[in-house]
Amino acid sequence: MQPRNVWQAMSAPGYLRSAWPLRAVAHLVTGAVAGAVTLVAIATTAAAGGVLAVVVVGLPLLVLTALAGIPVAHLERYRLRLVDREPAPGRHREPAVPGLWPWLTTRLREPLTWRELGHALLFAGPLWVVDALVVAAALALPLSLVAAPLLMATVGGGEETKVLKQWTVTTWPTACGVAVLGLLLLALGAYALGLAAGARAELTRVLIAPRDGGADARVVELARSRVRLVDAFEAERRRIERDLHDGAQQRLVALTMALGLARLDAPPGPLADQLAKAHGEAGKALEELRELIHGIHPKVLADYGLEAAVADAADRSAVPVDVTLELAGRLPQAVEAAAYFVVSEALANVGRHSGAGRAEVSGGHLDGRLFLEVRDDGRGGADAGRGSGLTGLADRVSVLDGRLSLSSPPGGPTLLRVEIPCEWTERFA
Repeated sequence: MQPRNVWQAMSAPGYLRSAWPLRAVAHLVTGAVAGAVTLVAIATTAAAGGVLAVVVVGLPLLVLTALAGIPVAHLERYRLRLVDREPAPGRHREPAVPGLWPWLTTRLREPLTWRELGHALLFAGPLWVVDALVVAAALALPLSLVAAPLLMATVGGGEETKVLKQWTVTTWPTACGVAVLGLLLLALGAYALGLAAGARAELTRVLIAPRDGGADARVVELARSRVRLVDAFEAERRRIERDLHDGAQQRLVALTMALGLARLDAPPGPLADQLAKAHGEAGKALEELRELIHGIHPKVLADYGLEAAVADAADRSAVPVDVTLELAGRLPQAVEAAAYFVVSEALANVGRHSGAGRAEVSGGHLDGRLFLEVRDDGRGGADAGRGSGLTGLADRVSVLDGRLSLSSPPGGPTLLRVEIPCEWTERFA
């Protein structure tokens, strides 16, 4: 089995004959160079931003300094491949909507961004210096010893040479012995370089790419798959609503009109009575179909958004409802649908069970979250677990990382609160 990282390679035979020592050298040398460049870049940007902050021009530079860890971490994940073949992908979240500002706010709110900044500062501070010192100690001393015979034959004219500018070698046997010692130290240095590179890689993983990220990634992917399922479910609901609205409903309308015309043309008698009965049944079926279509996915929600859909649900409520909901745009379809059906179910429960004389729906969008509250002045004592339909809606809200809470002490009032994180998909002028 091929070694997956430098640690495994060092414990296997043939390490010195493999490419792993060279990979370790490449990792440490590129780390020293990249760390020095990072130090200059961060110091320059931070200094310029601090000086120019008084005239506002420096604020973008300070923000850029705060985000400096992102490209450095990307480079480090790429350099990890030199000594560790295990993938180290980034774990940044994708913004809810495209654009520079959503991307910037998402990154600044992520803990990973600040962890990467801490890594970049550590990288630009002592780490690159340690990399350079390890390479110098593990290679410079042994190579200078190995080169003793060559230096004696060239620079020393075959008579003498200095080793490390400290000891003078005047005989060929001594020069060859020094070279052999250098080869032994070079072999030890190869292991020292492997240890240093492996430790350096492990530190990088701890800071920006932990090995247990696979489990975290599976959790994230599971959450994303649940959201995708909700989106697919909503798309299917809208398709069914359109098919019923444009298909079965139009056929029932045509049937109702045909029965009405036939009823007008039929002479009084049993036939006219049957046509009248059929006309009435067709009308009831049409009303029930319209209610069904509205329950699947109300057209007003798809066309005009959550605010208009909540107002429509309030108008159809058996209890008078005051609505104070102000939204400056459209929200993701799954969020609008979940919020609407929570309000609809809550108002239905108010009409059926609460004995309330009045209800109120309020809410808005603040700090990247949708807030909704449904309050009534009824008798209270509501329980979401006793077949109210809110349990399923609470699960639906939780898929969107939202929360649904119910407060209904005996005697009232009852308050249902919904909170769902989301960003605008469209802003109204």
